[in-house]
Amino acid sequence: MASVESQKNGDAKDLLAKAPWTDEQGIGMKIYQGVMMTVEILVLIVKMYATWFHCIYKFFVPPEPKSVKGEIVLITGAGHGMGREMALRFAKLGSIIVCVDINLSGNQETVDIIKESKGKAHSYICDVTSREAINEMADKIRKEVGEVTILVNNAGVMPCKPLLQTSEKEIRVAFEVNCLAHLWMLQAFLPAMMERNHGHIVAMSSMAGVIGLRNLVPYCGTKFAVRGMMEAVHEELREDPRNFSGIKLTCICPYIVDTGLCKNPKIKFPSLMKILSPQEAVEHIVDAVRREYHEITIPSSLYYINQMFRVFPRSVPLHIKDFLDSGLEAQ
Repeated sequence: MASVESQKNGDAKDLLAKAPWTDEQGIGMKIYQGVMMTVEILVLIVKMYATWFHCIYKFFVPPEPKSVKGEIVLITGAGHGMGREMALRFAKLGSIIVCVDINLSGNQETVDIIKESKGKAHSYICDVTSREAINEMADKIRKEVGEVTILVNNAGVMPCKPLLQTSEKEIRVAFEVNCLAHLWMLQAFLPAMMERNHGHIVAMSSMAGVIGLRNLVPYCGTKFAVRGMMEAVHEELREDPRNFSGIKLTCICPYIVDTGLCKNPKIKFPSLMKILSPQEAVEHIVDAVRREYHEITIPSSLYYINQMFRVFPRSVPLHIKDFLDSGLEAQ
């Protein structure tokens, strides 16, 4: 038995020695894999540089603003502030406006202003924290107006006080209005955009979604979440094997806009970081939508300042933040 086993082991070694995957072929395979990896890396580098130069070109030669005439634009929080101003601005450009707010009188007033200027607008009252209410409203809009092609998630609340003085109800409401409502609206209106490969989603974040600010801990949490959601939705659409290149996303990050939410703003250098009116902010927002920018800050300089200082150790940009000494005092 031992001799038989020995013979089998010897035959196995001879077979292994003659196998095509040993020595020479193994070395050849490693060389092939190395060459292919090098080629892939070179292709990646070329793509990155080409994209970089294309972005530089677009910085100096921005894309032409697209027409929004005839687009059905739904804006939440349209009864006042930036929501109303966006509704008026899009209406002037020929869009059909769907005003959504929980405030009946404010929402209707926005619609009346648009109609007085010969624009087209519709009023819908909805609590955007209720997924069921949003779905019911979406069905009504499809039947009465048509499919929404531009969705502007604008409604928001801003509790402004130290975290330990913020009630559970205030925190929950902030996340329901500023964050969860975005998800419910996307689930209600994104599928139709995907069916036609046409649409634009606009989300109101904030500079409080880019940097942390005192007295705004829950608010910062919601606005950071909005930016994360928009980036994730972008990747879901981009990586889907179906072609959804016709659906655009724009995330808006204003600093301080005089909408009534910011009760006690603190600005050390008003000439550098002034409080914007809703009209000024909306000019930037509508322009960003029409040029299909992925993300903007208002003022735009803050975008580049933030990108630049993010490469430094965390303690370095804090000196700039302390120098500017701007934010909101507790209400």
